[in-house]
Amino acid sequence: MRLIGEGGLDVAIVPIGDNFTMGPDDAVTAAKFLGAATVIPQHYNTWPVIRQDPAEFKRRAEASTSSKVKVLKPGERFEIP
Repeated sequence: MRLIGEGGLDVAIVPIGDNFTMGPDDAVTAAKFLGAATVIPQHYNTWPVIRQDPAEFKRRAEASTSSKVKVLKPGERFEIP
């Protein structure tokens, strides 16, 4: 992740589900390593075993990184500025 972040990233999409993928704690660490301007959480809340609070992830990631977190609703689009 640190090597990827060295090139400079506009957007990083990180999983937060914590069952088949990394969870919120590891995703915050990944966001630190990546250093992307925007971080979008993915792979969560599609069934009970991967239930997570994306607002809490946003709060924690923004408090400990320089990234802004964009939580998208299903089907919502995000344009890279």
